[in-house]
Amino acid sequence: MMMMPALYSAALLLLLPGALTEISDPVLIDVVVENSLLDTHPLTYTTHVAYRGILLGALKRLMNSNENFKFTYTEDPNYGPYLESVNGVAGDDKDHTYWELLVKTPDGKIIRPDVGIGCYIPTASEKIILKFTKW
Repeated sequence: MMMMPALYSAALLLLLPGALTEISDPVLIDVVVENSLLDTHPLTYTTHVAYRGILLGALKRLMNSNENFKFTYTEDPNYGPYLESVNGVAGDDKDHTYWELLVKTPDGKIIRPDVGIGCYIPTASEKIILKFTKW
């Protein structure tokens, strides 16, 4: 007879909206593309990421919705995806150039996340900065 309370609990969960999954509105973010090696103005794009979604999904969404934004990435088997190129500009080992991921928080601080585009979870009103630079 212990099975009846478990069935009632399962049925109750099915009746409660959002009990098993939380559905929230998409999170708006800005993606800023900067080239610190050329004297060009940064380009800013607005997109969204699913609630608790990763940056990679937002970048793909942006590329599919805006013909002026393109990017490529490589899957490293140990470290996951990392940016190769943005808008046709690619990093190069011999030139010591790469795309750095930075985040400007809503309070104005610029941070370097300890994860890449495949793991970073943006929050509302952040500016994701993709900065072409040298190491």
